[in-house]
Amino acid sequence: MNDTANATEMQTMEFVHYEVNERVGYITLARAEKRNALNHEVVSELKRAFATAEDDETCKVIVLRAEGSVFCAGADLEYLQRLQQYDYHENLLDSTHLMELFRLIYTLKKVVIAQIHGHAIAGGCGLAAICDFGFTVPEARFGYTEVKIGFIPAIVKVFLLRKIGEGRAKQLLLTGDLIKAEEAERFGLVNYVVPAAELEARVFAFARKLCAENSRQAMEVTKEMIARVQGMGLEEGLQYAAEMNAVARGSEDCHRGIAAFLNKEPMKW
Repeated sequence: MNDTANATEMQTMEFVHYEVNERVGYITLARAEKRNALNHEVVSELKRAFATAEDDETCKVIVLRAEGSVFCAGADLEYLQRLQQYDYHENLLDSTHLMELFRLIYTLKKVVIAQIHGHAIAGGCGLAAICDFGFTVPEARFGYTEVKIGFIPAIVKVFLLRKIGEGRAKQLLLTGDLIKAEEAERFGLVNYVVPAAELEARVFAFARKLCAENSRQAMEVTKEMIARVQGMGLEEGLQYAAEMNAVARGSEDCHRGIAAFLNKEPMKW
């Protein structure tokens, strides 16, 4: 898709905005009046926005953020009511739609940072957790409340087990309780808790640091390897790592980076 087509497609979106500032691409949930709740249309627009950001040569690192007081409250209530009328095959299609969004973010070539300025609940907590890094504020609350309404946190569980381990995942998923930002940081659900007044600046500075100091190619391959190697046995994983190591040594970025290091020259990525 060319730049003109990308721009036209993004302009037609109602619930998600996309912009780039100094190589940092911002994907913004813009449904504040519904607490940025998820429905089929919002998920569709998020998928389009992330696909656009991945292909955008002017964007190196992505920030997922939201308008209003809540980051994301999970599934839209009207949407949940509509789902009750679906049969199994309709529900499977819809469930696959959400799964594809989570998989897209997890396997995206570019680093994704969650800027969580308010509560992240159920599917919203899933969105926050699926990102590579998470910055949040002390006032935010996190949790997967699905079991409290007779539902299950099925899709996010696959990623959450990888991110925080079985014990902590069970505590969150089986109790359905909300936890404070500090506990979310301790669990590994987010990386940093910062004052609300500093959140935007801290996220931007972190994103710009990744842009300036790290190779795009190296971050892409490292992220891909982290996702793939966890499903491998020890010997298979080590063989895969050795092969990728050899490939990386022959890359242009590696040649440039090592040459700059040996010549004691500053590297501009």
